Amino acid sequence: MDQASMAAFALQPFRALRLTDSHVGDPTAARVISRPYRSVPGRLMEWRRRRHLQVDPEPAVYLHEYTSAGVTVRGLVGLVDVVRSGPSIFAHEAIHEPQVKQLTDRMAAMSLNPAPILLMHAGSAAVRDLLDTAVAQPADLVYTDRSDQVQRIWRITHPQLIAQLNVHLATTQSVIADGHHRFEAARRLAARRPGTEWDSTLVMLVDQADTPLQLSAIHRTLPRLNIEAVADAVSEDQAFARRSTSHEALAHLDHALVLHDGTSWATLKPNRPHELLVRWLHEELIPRWHVDESKIAYHHSAGEAIARTGNGLTVLLPAPRFPQVAASATSGHLLPAKATSFQPKPNLGVLMRELGSG
Repeated sequence: MDQASMAAFALQPFRALRLTDSHVGDPTAARVISRPYRSVPGRLMEWRRRRHLQVDPEPAVYLHEYTSAGVTVRGLVGLVDVVRSGPSIFAHEAIHEPQVKQLTDRMAAMSLNPAPILLMHAGSAAVRDLLDTAVAQPADLVYTDRSDQVQRIWRITHPQLIAQLNVHLATTQSVIADGHHRFEAARRLAARRPGTEWDSTLVMLVDQADTPLQLSAIHRTLPRLNIEAVADAVSEDQAFARRSTSHEALAHLDHALVLHDGTSWATLKPNRPHELLVRWLHEELIPRWHVDESKIAYHHSAGEAIARTGNGLTVLLPAPRFPQVAASATSGHLLPAKATSFQPKPNLGVLMRELGSG
């Protein structure tokens, strides 16, 4: 039996630190955790004095449901032991070592988990039944924040109910949707300070079979490349086709790369089955095209990517599906950085965790 199958996933209660309703979704509220990071604990004390922050009176596991632009997501928020439960939490894309080192130092200096690491899994009917029972009761907190994201929060404090949830969650294998670098930093802090509060970190577990996060692609612009160069480099294992219009090209986006260089359109796909084209792009095409990955620009919408087409080639990618991402994560074959985008994310400050607050 491998390490992941032996690991029991569990959510532990914590006392939530929360921005007051009127400050959630306010861009200026982010300054509470901005540089210099060593000053964050002092700024938190000042914000608490000014009643911009509240600490819940008793530990809880939280059911957090939020609605953004008509999409509702709900998840369980609690602490996970990064040593015991960590092997059942899978990254799906690569991380950058300098960013992890920087985050490790920042988190230690702040003594704060400013947002839950967003996890997704295919949940069980038993857990969904328990959550349906919880949301049938009035929420402990309901408000619309400054960005019009609707927040609904239920506190789960009864030890028996938390134990029930953890029985059903024990075999969970979750995939990190957002927070790869923070989770790796949390692992390192747990190793650096064993037996302390750093053994655990804050997560939000979302059931993709219940209220799924929406997966979309992150598109690329590759410098100093055009469709003619791609056409010249086409090999027997690739299917390349020129397209006369953007409409004709985009009709193939669900199963091919769509290419645009400001003048022409084309599509490109592998002749053999390939589950995730973003992996094919980075592992096979970009090296063949001699593109410097550090010069690649990333875009969260096709419109933005097309608008930025200039001295380079815009590559539009199909949106991945959760089973594809989960299978890739659990296999250990990581996707390239910025392979996926998950939306909507909860706003900063709804549920935070201050270390040292109990």
